[in-house]
Amino acid sequence: MFELLGISPQVLMGQLLLGLINGAFYAILSLGLAVIFGLLNIINFAHGALYMAGAFVAWMLLNYVGIGYWPALILSPLIVGAFGILLERTMMSRLYKLDHLYGLLLTFGLALIIQGLFRNYYGISGLPYQIPSQLSGGQNLGFMFLPNYRGWVVVASVVVCFGTWFMIEKTRLGAYLRAATENPALVGAFGVNVPLLITLTYGFGVGLAGFAGVLAAPIYSVNPNMGADLIIVVFAVVVIGGMGSILGAIVTGYMLGIVEGLTRVFYPEGSAVVIFVIMAIVLLIKPEGLFGKEAR
Repeated sequence: MFELLGISPQVLMGQLLLGLINGAFYAILSLGLAVIFGLLNIINFAHGALYMAGAFVAWMLLNYVGIGYWPALILSPLIVGAFGILLERTMMSRLYKLDHLYGLLLTFGLALIIQGLFRNYYGISGLPYQIPSQLSGGQNLGFMFLPNYRGWVVVASVVVCFGTWFMIEKTRLGAYLRAATENPALVGAFGVNVPLLITLTYGFGVGLAGFAGVLAAPIYSVNPNMGADLIIVVFAVVVIGGMGSILGAIVTGYMLGIVEGLTRVFYPEGSAVVIFVIMAIVLLIKPEGLFGKEAR
């Protein structure tokens, strides 16, 4: 097959696949952040720590209880989401009428506490989590070898992301959620339990982080720093897509993952900063983000 600027197709497609996989995680995590910020107006800096907690819950379910990957894919997001509901009821609910800075400081402190607890009990070395037997091996596509599990991660991410978008943008429940952020008193007058709706929304956003953690566990080592290494990039993705934009978080997540993968091929030295360079350019040209709405 032909080479592009001296780069073999195998190398190019391999990096594109890696970028797409990274983009799958960026999309799920930035989606959770966008849901929480767009509907609750909270900048959730603990999102990376809760993503890490999702991976650890899956690891603990396997090693302490004997519950494998597929049940953990459901149980872990539920457990992390329930923990998020507890946080929302006891702490976050007190901040909704205050400046964004208070929520940022609180969630940043929570992230440090959660990471510190896991680091204290499990150290900083990675813990292995085996790929489920049904997804072991891979497919020879001729120009590259596609591991089955990585293909599954991309498919699962697409289904969850666009399923969430459809629920929020196209269903009655989503309409209630959006209306509750604009005028909670009016929505409450129609018999909707707005505080419960807000609590469940935060739990759902956090559960998305837990789901991403389970997907990541077999690919990356399960360690307390895995969320801290990712959350800054995910925040950049959210800013580029537009704070609170559901579709923006999804599309930008995949797009930037692919751009990052291509940068590794053609200019490896810039792959670590390319997303932040794009963020700076977008903020200069369109401060509300690519899919964001201008402040009125």
